[in-house]
Amino acid sequence: MIKAVVFDLDNTLVDFMSMKKRAIDAAIDAMVDAGLELQPQEIRDRIDAIYKERGIEYQQVFDDLIYNIFQKIDHRVLASGIIAYRRAREAALKPYPHVTATLMELIRRGVKLAVLTDAPSREAWLRLCYINFHHFFDVAVTFDDTGERKPSEKPFRMALNKLGVKPEEALMVGDWPERDVVGAKAVGMKTAFARYGDTFGTKEHDADYELTDISDLLKIVI
Repeated sequence: MIKAVVFDLDNTLVDFMSMKKRAIDAAIDAMVDAGLELQPQEIRDRIDAIYKERGIEYQQVFDDLIYNIFQKIDHRVLASGIIAYRRAREAALKPYPHVTATLMELIRRGVKLAVLTDAPSREAWLRLCYINFHHFFDVAVTFDDTGERKPSEKPFRMALNKLGVKPEEALMVGDWPERDVVGAKAVGMKTAFARYGDTFGTKEHDADYELTDISDLLKIVI
């Protein structure tokens, strides 16, 4: 019997990549308007290179971008980019269809819920608060909590311990098989692949279940 469901956050509960693209596009337009004399595509390529080197959760991407161009920080350009990014992020950050209703039904059924993400704690909770999901989850395990990223067993075991359930009583839901499925299986959890959030064109996922819509969970967790 499944007593708890553990969710990845980005591209499982929220469409992170769509949000990220819109926020970056808005920031680029704002920085150009503020005096950054580069073509938008060149700026985008430089930002992509920084994220590739430092990780998609890197928080000083605009600082690095501007310093690499001017060898100093132009605060007018930096502030314009940050404000535009934050405004666009808040507007674009939305849960996938049926997520809210599915979470509410799982809670009604007495299922414990947790979030397990490689995002830093501050960013994870900001996303959850933006979409008013912070009341749904008593447990959220982030990179800051363990210092290790999925598929390391450590964050999965921490989530299970905080939930107070055995591995076989928990289901992990995620969009990245190499991290979410592999890590969960290693500790004995059941797994579900979030096909609806897949951005890699995944062919094989080795999960116990495949979700074309998050509401499919309600047929699994009975």
